[in-house]
Amino acid sequence: MKRRSLVAAAGAALLGRDAVAQGSTRPVRLIVPGAPGGAIDVLGRLYGQRLGVRLSQTWVIENRAGGNNTIGAAEVARSAPDGTTFLTNADIHLMAKRVVRNLPYDPITDFTPVGRMATAPLLIVGQPEASRAQTLQQLAEAMRREPGRYAFATSGGGSMAHLAAEGVKRRFGAPDVLVANYRGTAPALNDVVAGSVALMVAPLLSAQPLVQAGRLRAFAVTSATRSAAAPDVPTVDEAGFPGLHFTLWYALWGPRGLPAPLADSIAANIRAIGQETEIAQRLAGMGVDPFTEDTPATFAAFLAEENLRNGRIADEAGIEPE
Repeated sequence: MKRRSLVAAAGAALLGRDAVAQGSTRPVRLIVPGAPGGAIDVLGRLYGQRLGVRLSQTWVIENRAGGNNTIGAAEVARSAPDGTTFLTNADIHLMAKRVVRNLPYDPITDFTPVGRMATAPLLIVGQPEASRAQTLQQLAEAMRREPGRYAFATSGGGSMAHLAAEGVKRRFGAPDVLVANYRGTAPALNDVVAGSVALMVAPLLSAQPLVQAGRLRAFAVTSATRSAAAPDVPTVDEAGFPGLHFTLWYALWGPRGLPAPLADSIAANIRAIGQETEIAQRLAGMGVDPFTEDTPATFAAFLAEENLRNGRIADEAGIEPE
């Protein structure tokens, strides 16, 4: 038994090296489960192009949009773990089984975690008159007093913004505040600016121009550190709610069973790409930060912890598959 285990481990290591070494003659498909032009697509193309250069491979970006990002993910879950198919997706990947009925895969067990590519903060914002507060502490107090006067708009059910809104209102002690899920960030922001909905947890890059124009008030960023894109906006920790962290993230997975040496090689290259000056500058222009600390093991540990937290919030909020 021990000899067979050693042989299997050696075979996996050889396959991992083989998948990288022979990449120039074996095109790699990077499946993007969203439409062209979205953040996942842009990041996937940026990193896919650089991975192809660094590994002397041909990386082909394929958009497989639909089903809350599940159609493309399902294709990767069905693929052979031979280093020719990968998935780039965002935090919504973990919530798929909680918002899509009869999901044909498990977001955790049917994929091999490789690593995060980038992260981006969210911004708690409100329409200045409708929010009736100047600070996050004042907003929490007002929501506890009159929960019926408030509602959060989000970009969609199961999104990180949705989870953040549910987490924020519970941390504020106002669990009865309504959360309205829209089909996209833009229509949600439009209704908040119009005052139809008082509040939103929004991607910083989308909301910050409206804050600068005075059409929205920024209460805090939902991250541990301030954002360079909004340096005057306090963190939730500074605003009196330490640990209320919800961050958008974008990452890479392979199918289940991807050899560890190959996953390690791809992760090392992701870290190196994020440290390139040109890449960091391009990401900054998108309002995101490169993530240069993940190994497959640390990403897997992060996913396990994030999945538990998300599940707890989803259960409390009554989020169910549709």
